Amino acid sequence: MTGLGKRSPFGAALNTLAAWALGVLWVLPLVYAVWTAFHPGEFSTRFAPLAPLTLKNFQAAWAAAPFARYFLNSFLLVTAILAGQLVLCTLAAYAFARFRFWGHQVAFVLVLMQLMVMPDVLIVENYRTMHQLGLVDTVAGMALPYVASAFGIFLLRQAFKSVPKELEEAARIEGCGTLGILWRVYVPLARPVYLAYALVSVSYHWNNFLWPLIVTNSVGTRPLTVGLAVFASTDQGIDWSIITAATLIAAGPLLVAFLVFQRQFVQSFLRAGIR
Repeated sequence: MTGLGKRSPFGAALNTLAAWALGVLWVLPLVYAVWTAFHPGEFSTRFAPLAPLTLKNFQAAWAAAPFARYFLNSFLLVTAILAGQLVLCTLAAYAFARFRFWGHQVAFVLVLMQLMVMPDVLIVENYRTMHQLGLVDTVAGMALPYVASAFGIFLLRQAFKSVPKELEEAARIEGCGTLGILWRVYVPLARPVYLAYALVSVSYHWNNFLWPLIVTNSVGTRPLTVGLAVFASTDQGIDWSIITAATLIAAGPLLVAFLVFQRQFVQSFLRAGIR
């Protein structure tokens, strides 16, 4: 029997082989980083099954740079950005989803157009604005250009539009005002979308490098990504065991969070409709 929708065993096997090959290529750098970080420096370029394990690379990396301060700066950065995005995106998405005002379609198109503008294009103007505001080399200066998110507004608008209007009418009968309806009806029903967006926002801004590199000048404000780049520079000397240990220190929170919340992570993306 032949059919257009039926795949041959050879094709299925080829797809499986290609998927495994891509998976291996993706995981190899992480495997190398783990191997090098937990073994002495002489084993960074050769594989020996009986090589001794050690934590001295992590101790040396932690002592060589102020990673505690870098962690605090990154935490403050992603927290400030996420808090601002959730507030502004929620209010804007609610307005676009449920209110009809003059020019609302044009305004929403302008918001969508921001999705086509790469943040790197605005670096010069953003730096000029932060300099005029006196926010250069501050956590607020790193966070402010990202507080408004066109992607977040679009995602939450789509989630709010799927909420039945009968629930809103019932809330009005119960005496809820505009903000009360938003807080008691729309926000609880969109929790999976909020979780999915929060995961995207935190992972992106935790790993963001270019803008923090430009707008920060001191150890007191550098996030992990910039601090790791300074630590791994040639001026510090190249010791791959210590560098990979520092890399795992920087990436560790995201890896642990993904492993712990893996099921919620996938389910949130599926329910939010992110593809």
